[in-house]
Amino acid sequence: MCIAIADEAGHLLAFERMEGGKVTSITIAIDKAFTAAGAKRATHEYGSASQPGNPAYGINSALGGRLIVVAGGLPIKVDEHVVGGIGVSSGTPDQDRDCAEHGIQFFLRSAESA
Repeated sequence: MCIAIADEAGHLLAFERMEGGKVTSITIAIDKAFTAAGAKRATHEYGSASQPGNPAYGINSALGGRLIVVAGGLPIKVDEHVVGGIGVSSGTPDQDRDCAEHGIQFFLRSAESA
């Protein structure tokens, strides 16, 4: 997996490419974190809306192509405020989303115990 963490403005804070993580997934993970943080919503929420004939058709070409419309990017919320985003890539969209959700849960548990 490739895992990216962005701040609330979508700026990259941390990145890790695990052994076996696809080189092509580096940019995708970073852009998933950027999208989730900047748009304040999960990347998979753009999936069907961005298809031909739907209201957000073509949005994936916005921002120089950085806006990602597949699962694996989630906003990070603390007290309902978006404080950043996480983007995960190298698995299937469902695997990427699951890893991102686990990453957020780990972060929130760590913050509570600090």
